[in-house]
Amino acid sequence: MIKSQWLFALFFCFLFATSCTPTLSPFTERLYDENRWTDDELKRIQFYLSEDLVLRRQAKEGSSEITRGEIKMIDGKRVEEFIIRRNTPGVFLFSPKRDRFAVTFESKDNEYLMFGPNPKASGRFVVLAADWDRRQGTVTYAGRKWRIDYRDALASLMVDLKKTRKVSVKSRTAQGRKID
Repeated sequence: MIKSQWLFALFFCFLFATSCTPTLSPFTERLYDENRWTDDELKRIQFYLSEDLVLRRQAKEGSSEITRGEIKMIDGKRVEEFIIRRNTPGVFLFSPKRDRFAVTFESKDNEYLMFGPNPKASGRFVVLAADWDRRQGTVTYAGRKWRIDYRDALASLMVDLKKTRKVSVKSRTAQGRKID
């Protein structure tokens, strides 16, 4: 009897804990188009990163300055590595053009990544990189050029749809009008 009460209590705690965590869904071009959010509304939506994103750049020889993350040796070269973990919350900063979002995952507004819809990823807003070759792309972050691996190319924006829908709801009720 006590064992079953303990299991019931454990199940209830698990259910309560999971109900408090957000259920994240991909932020897609379709979702964006259907809701027609303005920049001000997008600034009130909490974004999350779908998976770990690793930024790397070659560290300058003789330089002891480490501005992000840590220094590693890859293929005999000193490489600075900066990781943005899965489910890290991010904030919309601006949109330089339609379907392009600057999102920051840190406190400084100049430290952002660009995201945009990818038709090959069902219209999800994925990290955008320039100069893609088969294995790597180049992104600008905090004014510096970083490389991302092709496996990170599908790191995308996620949102809690319950909260997102609350942001976009505008409601009013007609009061009616009587003849004077």
